[in-house]
Amino acid sequence: MRSDLNILTQWIAPKSRLMDLGCGDGTLLKHLQQEKNIQGIGIEIDPDLVVTALQNGIDVLQMNLESGLSGFEDRSFDTVILSQTLQAMKHTEPILREMLRVGRQGIVTFPNFGYWSNRWQVLQGIMPVSEAMPHEWYNTPNVHLCTLKDFERLIETINAQVVERITLNPSGQRITFLPNLFG
Repeated sequence: MRSDLNILTQWIAPKSRLMDLGCGDGTLLKHLQQEKNIQGIGIEIDPDLVVTALQNGIDVLQMNLESGLSGFEDRSFDTVILSQTLQAMKHTEPILREMLRVGRQGIVTFPNFGYWSNRWQVLQGIMPVSEAMPHEWYNTPNVHLCTLKDFERLIETINAQVVERITLNPSGQRITFLPNLFG
């Protein structure tokens, strides 16, 4: 399991209501159901991943997050997760606002474009490719890459706040020294 998913598990209260935006095959929701006894629903646009999630016993809706979450009432979930999906969104600000509307708290994970290896690849004249960003520039689903500082500025722009932040390096180790460069 991805190291960021282990951190997410620590942040989720047992028996909470959870929504996973861009849930993929439902791995995180299934894990949280088993470990935290959560009630969860996933949102996924890819029909093949929706089928896989359903086969894994996950409640999932096929939806385009870019259309918003208007079918859900305010504060209808304890936690809304957007894990490794933010960078693939065309309109990041509206989906973050929607997360905060339908959830009591939001959790966001994303690849840090400011990581030193990414910077080094750009200095060499190429777009970064890594485990966190495995696609070439011409076939990537990513449309908005950001650094930790970029994300923090966006959070300020939407009048939200970061309650807790953990930065991991590619090996899954927590980084506290210069996290925008080493995490």
